[in-house]
Amino acid sequence: MNRIPEVSFRAVSLTTASRFAEASALYREVFGYLDPAYGLNPRLLGALASNGGSVVGILDESDQLVAFAYGFCATDRRGFYHYSQSAVVAAAQQGHGLGRMLKHAQKEVALSHGMSRMRWTYDPAQIRNAHFNLDVLGARGRWFAPDMYGPGTDRVVVEWDLTRERPSTPAPVAELAVPTADLRGAFEELLGKGLVAVSCRRLPDGTGVYYFGPADDA
Repeated sequence: MNRIPEVSFRAVSLTTASRFAEASALYREVFGYLDPAYGLNPRLLGALASNGGSVVGILDESDQLVAFAYGFCATDRRGFYHYSQSAVVAAAQQGHGLGRMLKHAQKEVALSHGMSRMRWTYDPAQIRNAHFNLDVLGARGRWFAPDMYGPGTDRVVVEWDLTRERPSTPAPVAELAVPTADLRGAFEELLGKGLVAVSCRRLPDGTGVYYFGPADDA
């Protein structure tokens, strides 16, 4: 039996104008953006890379950019954190663990700039993303942002403690089946009680179950 050769990938920080242009093109390709208003300016990526932000990519064996992510330093009343704005993986390379490689590459950049926390958002109806964020990486769903990018774009804001390899998962005190008639109301109620989303189990039929527990820093 002929074995399909494994493809190797490597994570790098993007530092050149040509790589920033590649990243911008990949961003438009993955999201299917045709309107220039939804594009990503390569010069912005250059400015972020030079001023404490993260612009990281995954290269395949032919040195082609097949995934990338970018983020920047942010702050709130709790202090500074790294915000991951976007991460994309070429359609042909999805399922190879590149999303995890991107997040860990961003983690290294954030730690090198003194950040101990990273945040990003995801659509709570996307069970696969929820499982990756909460169960694979160990991030916590802490806040809810209704209509973040306009009507119908509710998002959960997750926070990832970069100082621990894998935080322990507290015993869940509440569950939420997805899909549900009022996902927004359920999340707002549970997070409003001071709970955080700690896990999302995917079921064979494509549905899922969220588990909520007390915040690690409560």
